[in-house]
Amino acid sequence: MSLKEILNNEITKSMKSGNKLRLETIRGLRAALQEKEIAKRPGKLTEEDELNVLTNAAKRRKESIEMFKKGGRFDLVEKETTELKIIEEFLPKQLNESEIIPILKNIILTLNANSAKDFGKVMSVATKELKGKVDGKILSDYVKKLLEQK
Repeated sequence: MSLKEILNNEITKSMKSGNKLRLETIRGLRAALQEKEIAKRPGKLTEEDELNVLTNAAKRRKESIEMFKKGGRFDLVEKETTELKIIEEFLPKQLNESEIIPILKNIILTLNANSAKDFGKVMSVATKELKGKVDGKILSDYVKKLLEQK
């Protein structure tokens, strides 16, 4: 089942349950998918395209949360946090440190990366391999830490 079909089913469930915030968030995701689909014509969205839409939506929520915290708008922080949790339901399972480190060590070994100068090379491969499974900021921190240990 495609992400679009899943979202349509979730919209129906949300309408029946009366959860307006969930309904609004999922409709927004579906609209973003449709925009991406229109921009890509002619062609069907790939899983990577769908993942990009979801990760961009999650990233926007995280940035909004930070801005609202700085501005003291805790009512909006709560709303954005709830929306982020809804979006994360559709993202792949996020990896934890014990799952990320071995993958990164393997990438570093494969690329024969020896120092912080190789950061860009490692990040390029790691980002492609772990797309949607790890937040970019977290991934960057782990890569820096591992390269500094060399």
